[in-house]
Amino acid sequence: MTAKKSFLLRVNPRLHEVYEAWAADELRSVNAHIEFVLRDAAVRAGRWPSGKALKSADLEEESGLPDKQID
Repeated sequence: MTAKKSFLLRVNPRLHEVYEAWAADELRSVNAHIEFVLRDAAVRAGRWPSGKALKSADLEEESGLPDKQID
């Protein structure tokens, strides 16, 4: 398992409710889903380091399920 950086994230309670429901729909924890969404945003913005494509193992370790294809 990859070492992870821990940090406190303060969000609006309504936003947290949205993420709880969204994460449940995707069978992920809220933490794993927030990381998934942030990583997807980094890829789409061209900020993910080149040559380091998302590995299915990186996402599977968070959710226990195969990742969805990111276009």
